[in-house]
Amino acid sequence: MLISGMVQGVYYRSNTKDKALSLGLKGWVRNLLDGRVEVVAEGEEEQLMQLLDYCRDNPGYSRVEDVQSLLEKPTGEFKDFKVTYMD
Repeated sequence: MLISGMVQGVYYRSNTKDKALSLGLKGWVRNLLDGRVEVVAEGEEEQLMQLLDYCRDNPGYSRVEDVQSLLEKPTGEFKDFKVTYMD
């Protein structure tokens, strides 16, 4: 997912991580240099849709303007869900 709006500096990543962990998802969330937040998550489709809905609903103090999402085949490369950072 790519989330745009007021999503940096408002605990968006932390809230997303907590929600993803509560849903049993694996992957990561990070800020992008252009002000958006990127989320990569793996798990059951129902839980992924719940995370997508959550990310659209302005969690915490955020103000989400747009969420772009793409479903792909899972890779199985993730062991947990964490906040990560750009290289």
